[in-house]
Amino acid sequence: MPVRTRRWTRLEYERLIDRGVFREDERLDLLDGLLVVREPQGNSHAVAVDLVAAALRSSFGEGWLVRVHAPVALGRRSRPEPDVAVVRGSPRDYLTEAPTDPVLVVEISQTSLALDRARKASVYARAGIADYWIVNIPDRRLEVYRDPVQDPDAAFGWRYRSVETLGPEGFISPLALIGARISVGDLFP
Repeated sequence: MPVRTRRWTRLEYERLIDRGVFREDERLDLLDGLLVVREPQGNSHAVAVDLVAAALRSSFGEGWLVRVHAPVALGRRSRPEPDVAVVRGSPRDYLTEAPTDPVLVVEISQTSLALDRARKASVYARAGIADYWIVNIPDRRLEVYRDPVQDPDAAFGWRYRSVETLGPEGFISPLALIGARISVGDLFP
């Protein structure tokens, strides 16, 4: 007999959170209706999150909010909590609902590289997020994903057309802030 599964909607998942079904310290992402357990954070992962957040706060400035391990609402069936996301506004703008349109999402990857490259990239591309970065700690590379396009062979029907890899000596400019120049080396522990 085949195993039956059930896909959750974002609203159902949010109700479960509100009712205390999941502990606050449970590291879960809702990706296309599936609950995915995120990797535990080691010291280098936590330091990379702090470094990325500091670099982005310094670059973006007033009118932008750099969120760390906070949810984004992406359509009817996805509510990931990226390591870092940049959205317009201030913290109080998101008291009742998570942001739906981050201008940049960053995942820090040590052991979750395959998940970040395939499933998360496809969810972010489907949501129209134009700028997605993976800080690949083991290889000391920044993977930059841009230009979302439909692709029936991708995990959730979308992928990024442009994928660029930068080493620590390189520089990157977020699409939402083309004048910025961030040292890739500053993003690694």
